[in-house]
Amino acid sequence: MGNSNELAVGAALTGRRESRLWPARLDFMQSASGLFLALFLWVHLFAEASILLGKDAMYRVTMFFEGYYIFGDPYPIIITLFSAFIFAILIFHAVLAVRKIPVTYRQYRVYQDHRKVMRHEDTSLWWVQVYTGFALFFLASVHLYGMMSQPANIGPYASSDRVVSEWMWPLYLLLLVTSVVHAAVGSYRVGVKWGWLPARDPVLGRQRLKWLMRGFIVFFLLLGLASLATYVRIGLEHRDHYGERYVPTWLQESPPQTAIPEEAP
Repeated sequence: MGNSNELAVGAALTGRRESRLWPARLDFMQSASGLFLALFLWVHLFAEASILLGKDAMYRVTMFFEGYYIFGDPYPIIITLFSAFIFAILIFHAVLAVRKIPVTYRQYRVYQDHRKVMRHEDTSLWWVQVYTGFALFFLASVHLYGMMSQPANIGPYASSDRVVSEWMWPLYLLLLVTSVVHAAVGSYRVGVKWGWLPARDPVLGRQRLKWLMRGFIVFFLLLGLASLATYVRIGLEHRDHYGERYVPTWLQESPPQTAIPEEAP
């Protein structure tokens, strides 16, 4: 009888311990998925910025992501599959993050009162995360849907036409600002949450991490704005030839059978 009671108590304690561990596990998965998406965003912005080096450079980057340099032919389906994977991670991250968002007016008032009393920048940064995350879910979904449904419609002219002639530049501008701010602030908060500080002194480490956050925001906003401005310029120049696809100079000099222009939508 005693052994049965001890087993029951042990099972209850184990179950209680497991239930206490789950919030930490969910927080870790939220942090990990958020860092993955932030890393993807930064790589993506660098890839988009290849247009700053010229149309040929951007075309080469596009061919790389379509597997041309691995398989010998471009396969836009790779873009579709990878975009679907990123979309799945985005939904997973959003589901985990929404657990902490105030869902009632009373919860919202408690948070606002707490923020006003504390007057702590990190508390305000959390609210920045909520606003940008909410907007980003919809903005990024539209962008990813376009990548999944029209993976071949990527290139110096195709992308520029989409920005200008298809009037996507307002969405891309909003997406750039919200994604860069959300990624930088989120990475900072993850570093503080898990103690990944660039100094032994917590106060100094937090200050350095905050400067890194600000530096990332400024750098990637400037990089993204320069890229977007270049796509707008090319789109305006190409507006009268909407639908034509770019053939790089290095393929124009190749034999006809190896020339692979941008695919038409």
